[in-house]
Amino acid sequence: MSLTDRLRRALAAPPPPDLLPGDILEEPGHPLTPAAVLVAVTRRAEPGVILTVRREHLRTHAGQIAFPGGRIDPTDRDVAAAALREAHEEIGLPPASVSLWGAADPYRTVTGYSVVPVLGEIAPDLSLIPQEAEVADWFEAPLAFLLDPANQRAVEAEFKGRMRTYYEITWEGRRIWGATAAMLVNLSKRLGPWT
Repeated sequence: MSLTDRLRRALAAPPPPDLLPGDILEEPGHPLTPAAVLVAVTRRAEPGVILTVRREHLRTHAGQIAFPGGRIDPTDRDVAAAALREAHEEIGLPPASVSLWGAADPYRTVTGYSVVPVLGEIAPDLSLIPQEAEVADWFEAPLAFLLDPANQRAVEAEFKGRMRTYYEITWEGRRIWGATAAMLVNLSKRLGPWT
């Protein structure tokens, strides 16, 4: 069974008990803001995942690597609609070009978002155009590499007086970390033992 078939099946299964729930909140007690990201998997013999590089001048998560996505707007019908809208706004990905598989497990970010990863498949080599104000660049990284636990490193660092653990994945000199890496770790946990 292919990796993409395994991933599609894993989305329909009950979540494993060891999923990462999320970060310690900067401001506990505040309600979480609903958000969604699109995990766009390319239809290749060796599928990849589309990731964006945020612009350096942004107020939050400047320069970080992320899935296309953002907060859910009141006009969004559901999490999938929000993820598709955001991917269209950020990288020009037409919503009709995504074959949706389903939603994965919400992840709580340190900044107070509850982010739902929405997974879907897209054709390879689409002409994607970064939205100039928000996205500096985009790239495709191999799905198998990102989901292999051997490439997911737990790191400890002090943040605002507390020791925190986060994950990072380094691919071709690009550092994928924080919530994006944690959501990939959770997808790996859904797949079960890596073979």
